[in-house]
Amino acid sequence: MEATIVSDNVKHYPVLLKEIISVISPQHGGTFIDCTFGQGGYSNEILKYKDTNVIALDRDIETEIIGQRLQKKFPDRFFFKNLNFNKLSNLKLKNLNVKGIIFDLGYSYVQMKDQKKGLSFNSSGDLNMRIGLNDFSASEVVNNLSGKELEKILKYFGDEKNARIISKNIIKQRSSKKIRTKDLVNIIEKSKRKQNYKTHIATKTFQALRIFVNKEISSLIYGLISSAKILKKNGILAVVTFHSLEDKIVKYFFKSLSEHKSVSRYRPKIDQKKVSFKMPLKKPITPSDKEINENPPSRSAKLRYLIKLEDTFDIESDILKKFSHLIDIENLSLKL
Repeated sequence: MEATIVSDNVKHYPVLLKEIISVISPQHGGTFIDCTFGQGGYSNEILKYKDTNVIALDRDIETEIIGQRLQKKFPDRFFFKNLNFNKLSNLKLKNLNVKGIIFDLGYSYVQMKDQKKGLSFNSSGDLNMRIGLNDFSASEVVNNLSGKELEKILKYFGDEKNARIISKNIIKQRSSKKIRTKDLVNIIEKSKRKQNYKTHIATKTFQALRIFVNKEISSLIYGLISSAKILKKNGILAVVTFHSLEDKIVKYFFKSLSEHKSVSRYRPKIDQKKVSFKMPLKKPITPSDKEINENPPSRSAKLRYLIKLEDTFDIESDILKKFSHLIDIENLSLKL
């Protein structure tokens, strides 16, 4: 869930860059938090405005090299930390003028092509899929969890309709040999061979495993909650999503903060909760045809943003309850 998806020809292409800058308005100055630093595209653009400061986070230790270069260029205005954004609340930010927080939930070209990370179905060797600061690998998941547990992961995190048969075939094959990347791809192909697909046949299964291994659901939820608290009045929370599950979470959270919950018409208005956030657009901002032509993977990107209307550290959202079933699935990792 870190950094922007980019094409083979353009390796450092931050998706919806112009739109992000337009939304967060760094020309007015302030502190901005780039929660998914990656190749530094957003941070670099923000720092072009002299009255800005950027705090950048990324769980991938390999992005620290890029962060150090930027820190040398802007020693008084840029700070990088190798940290998962779900730990955002650990930073002492409450008294800073935080005017914008950005999340780009895609994976970079560099990450996808890194054989050691093993994020892609085109990788070879052992299943890994760890971005950084992880407790376990995809190999441990596939080779140790039960069939029913694997089915839940594939079904809920990958929206894989063939989750049951794929899980069943994984259990069958691993009884005789450890499953590696190519083995898993072959299992998926055999499980779904009679159907035609627009994307690679293994896409949904690999997505599900990446989400599970990197605990992307709980990381996103806690990152969003912390961000909403840290922002100052008129601050912007901007999130770029790339698949329906994470977009569903972001959309629900934004709506829960920006809309009045239904109350009895007999209840006094004084008892009704005050809305502290505004969601200017109901529909997400999507890439232009020009951007999609230049960088085809950006076609699935959706940008949603939220404006904080008053300084408050207290927020009210039932997002943890709403998606508790997904966090329960993540917690299957405690068996590893």
